[in-house]
Amino acid sequence: MLRRRRAWAAGALAALSLTVATPVGAADVRADQRWVLEAMNVEQAWKTTKGAGVTVALVDSTVDGGVAELRGRVVSGPDMGSAQPAEGGPDAGWHGTAMASLIAGAGNGADGLLGTAPEARILSLPLVLRGGPENRTAQPEADLRTQSDSPVARAIRYAANHGAKVVSMSLGAYGPHKAEREAVSYALSRGVVLVAAVGNDGGSEHSLDNATSFWNFPAGYSGVIGVGAVDVTGRPAPFSSDNLSVLVSAPGVDIPVVIPGGGYRSAEGTSAAAALVAGVAALIKAKYPDIPPQLVSRALTSTATSAPAAGYDDHVGFGVVDAGAALARAGELMSRTAQASPPAVQHFGAGSLSREPTRPGPDPFRLGLYGVGLIGGLLAFGGAVVMLTRRSGPAAPAAGERAAGQAGPWP
Repeated sequence: MLRRRRAWAAGALAALSLTVATPVGAADVRADQRWVLEAMNVEQAWKTTKGAGVTVALVDSTVDGGVAELRGRVVSGPDMGSAQPAEGGPDAGWHGTAMASLIAGAGNGADGLLGTAPEARILSLPLVLRGGPENRTAQPEADLRTQSDSPVARAIRYAANHGAKVVSMSLGAYGPHKAEREAVSYALSRGVVLVAAVGNDGGSEHSLDNATSFWNFPAGYSGVIGVGAVDVTGRPAPFSSDNLSVLVSAPGVDIPVVIPGGGYRSAEGTSAAAALVAGVAALIKAKYPDIPPQLVSRALTSTATSAPAAGYDDHVGFGVVDAGAALARAGELMSRTAQASPPAVQHFGAGSLSREPTRPGPDPFRLGLYGVGLIGGLLAFGGAVVMLTRRSGPAAPAAGERAAGQAGPWP
């Protein structure tokens, strides 16, 4: 058994852990994944749509688009980060291929693995992830991700600008990043649904001691659908992080996946859970292309099964995603939204339209009053000027005084 433990490091994005077990035979993979599809009620949603026409951007390691389940439906975008695979881990394409198969796997004839949106397309945005020290339990260092941009931010913007309707991110790091938060807001404004794994720190020493896990990003950003993992019984997986970034959950234990070159393995981790939910979001966007991200989130949360007694908790969120019910609820929400938006030419309430207010303009009475006052003021001013001029004129000479310039001697 090959164990990949996710160890978070400030300043470095890392793939979420997957436990890779013994190989799974092609004839057995459908049977092995049956419980996953049933737990999420995926086949009910498939009666309406299988995700055709929707592109899911996968921000992850590279994807082997040559495997039978994905052949002809993977487009590779530019590399979003430098290649630096984890030491001792599988090759760089293992994680991305596994996640892509859970989103858009289309089987291989009568056999092969099926993703939750088997007719969707994958936009692979390679972001090769860094590893960290094994079994790290110490508190993370202060956020060192102070660069002006980040690979995740670039990937989110690229996806939003190149036709992706859903972005799946099975990765994370401690601490928020300004550029990533802005990229999330940008993608949401363009109607893109963002899904991310919440992390695998649930079994760490800190989580056990404090009854909560460190927040991981991008799952922790507002508007991102954070996904936790449950087992075959619907209980929270022991490794699944628990905090308020958990919105919903999905199966994340003993999940069959496709590996590069073909063949199957069994995996576990919140990575797998997030990929499965991203596929369900693709089903909703395929049926309702104009549905905004917040209504997709509402459809997922309001129909989740195995919900906690209080309605929500920080282990499983609102419960396990039910694809069939979420798709139906999305239709209801879109219908209500349309009914609540009257045409601009109508008004609320009964009765005739009120008369338009009189446009502002000159008041004849006031204009006349101002004119009379102005004329009166001018006349008064002119009169005052005349009076002052008269008073300041030359005075007549006194008796006995000789006028200036008069000839003759002085007496």
